[in-house]
Amino acid sequence: MNREINALLEGMFKGEEASLGQLMTLVEADLSNIPEIMGRISPRLGNSYQLGITGSQGVGKSTLVEQLIPLARKDRLSVGVIAVDPSSAISGGALLGDRVRMQHHSLDNEVFIRSMATRGKSGGLSQAVSIGVKLLEAFGKDVVMVETTGVGQTEVDIKDVVDTVVAIFTPECGDSIQFMKAGLLEIADIIVVNKADCGAADLLASEIRDLLSIGSKSKKQVSVFTAQANGSIGINELYQEISRQRLSKRRQG
Repeated sequence: MNREINALLEGMFKGEEASLGQLMTLVEADLSNIPEIMGRISPRLGNSYQLGITGSQGVGKSTLVEQLIPLARKDRLSVGVIAVDPSSAISGGALLGDRVRMQHHSLDNEVFIRSMATRGKSGGLSQAVSIGVKLLEAFGKDVVMVETTGVGQTEVDIKDVVDTVVAIFTPECGDSIQFMKAGLLEIADIIVVNKADCGAADLLASEIRDLLSIGSKSKKQVSVFTAQANGSIGINELYQEISRQRLSKRRQG
């Protein structure tokens, strides 16, 4: 085994965040490290709950994640966050860095936040992100949140990485019929219509419920909420539904 990777894994297993961060950097730089890392961390997987937050740019994904973190911490759950950002054309690394916007959580030792780049992946997630989620799980995080980049409405890869997908829309996103074509409604377990202070939010939520009732190809029940992420309106109700789904997934093993 690569000595550097072995040393970093041993450090991560001891709870060293620096080792965890370096492993994520190694994975982003060289995907050939993945089989070796997965072989070591596989026995430590299966105990965390993965939550995906997706939607187009400007719908409030980062703000929603910021609101959910303290609620999870209030339940004594440790939290890992991967904020997926567009890749820099120069460095190839994450361009925006959502960690800056979530900086006030950095003083909490039970919260780990990391930005990772899309690496040009059209579905919104690179393979490194998927392994990053598993590294956070092996590190012992109870809840791992993945915020997609928001470059468009085609980021359906998230469904293969997380247990629950939260799709966020806003009234100004356009005709709700386009959402069905985009595919986000089909992969969502929970839908949030953000900016509830806008008069059109309730109407959009109603339209989405109608679309779900006539367009669903499965018997999966999708919850639809209105919220105002920057004002905490509807966030507690949303978190309660997330908690319900987390416990349900746990019972299912």
